[in-house]
This record gives sequence, structure tokens and C-alpha cells, in this order.
Amino acid sequence: MKYENIVKGVFLSRPNRFIAEVLIDGIKQTVHVKNTGRCKELLIKGNEVWLQKSHNPLRKTAYDLIAVKKGDLLINMDSQIPNAVAAEWLKKGNLFSKEAVIKREVTFGNSRFDLFIDDGNRKAFIEVKGVTLENDGIASFPDAPTLRGVKHINELVKCTECGFEAYIIFIIQMKGVHLFTPNYKTHREFGEALKSAQEKGVRIIALDCIVTENSIEADNFINLKI
Repeated sequence: MKYENIVKGVFLSRPNRFIAEVLIDGIKQTVHVKNTGRCKELLIKGNEVWLQKSHNPLRKTAYDLIAVKKGDLLINMDSQIPNAVAAEWLKKGNLFSKEAVIKREVTFGNSRFDLFIDDGNRKAFIEVKGVTLENDGIASFPDAPTLRGVKHINELVKCTECGFEAYIIFIIQMKGVHLFTPNYKTHREFGEALKSAQEKGVRIIALDCIVTENSIEADNFINLKI
């Protein structure tokens, strides 16, 4: 996935989860944060950030914050991009054939899943999660409790019981990690639901990404410790 109109800045502060103060070309700007997670380990004063300038002159904020430098890691933190990254990866023939039909936002039971795959005799529901939390090469999710995430996991189990394939794809929005694990410390219920779902036939996949200042692309499978 490619971005246009990318500029570099320096993070100053985050007054609330929707906006941040960033220094761009020496001018303090209020920008939109495309990730409502905590991201406390990323958004630290003085960190380099990358932003996309909007084409809409009527917007209250002219920029969207999409990436940040954490030490040597360049991390994409755009929470709206993982679904597109996963779909792009699937279209290359990963998991399913290149002829498979990919549909977005398809409802099953009481949940709406990110992707539905129709590949002849194979039908699959897929939930995609973007991952930005990393510590010593270990990526984890979530960075805050997510009851919605637990609900989706349980619904995916029901999908398998009805004869569908079911997947959770964790898009790790960076390189430099060697392991993915649920964040039991932050939300034990999510981790336990994920482990139970895996035992009941839901496939868990974690992919790292090649991230540049203006692009992100799913790359390699990452080992799991569920």
C-alpha cells in the first residue's frame, strides 16, 4: 500500500486520542492521529513522525499521522491500513487462489468481519488486527482491553462450527520482530479467547511488514506463542 503527500515531523504531544501536536518545518501543527490506541511507547516527545497531507482544504486538520520512528524501528501506526494490507497479500495467492473473491465487511451472526473469501469450495471469514506494540523483538496485541476483539474471536469459532474456514491475521506494522504473542498482561480474556479459538480450529497468522516512509506491505510469517 502506497501513501501520497508524505511529510516528516517531530512529535510534541497528544492532547487526546484523536489529535496530536507535531512540529512540521518548524511550525507547530495540530494533526489527526489515525490510531485511537494508547501508543504511549510510540508517541514520545521528540520522536520523528511521518504524516500524510490531506487533499481536502476544508478539513480541520491538514495532516494524518501514519508512522513513527521508535529507536531503529519505523512503525506504521495507521489503524485503517491493516485490512487493505491483508487483502493485498491475499490477492497474491497467499492462503487462497489468486482467483478468490475477497469481500469487505461481511456479517455473520452478531459480528461483521473484515474479510470474506469465496474460493470455490472454500469459504472463509477473516478478522484482521493491526499490531504496533513491540518490546525486545516481541510483538503483542492488544495495547488496551478490547471486548469487541473477544466477541469477534468467539464468533469466528461459530463460523468454523458452521463449516466455514476462519482466520485471524495479525498485521505487525513493522520489521524487526521475531515472535507474536497475545498481551495477557493488558487483556487476559483476549489471550485466553484466542488460545481457545485456535484449539477449536480458528487459524492464527502473524505477518510482519516492510514499512517505508510512504508504504507498507505484508512480508513474512512470524512465529506465534499463544
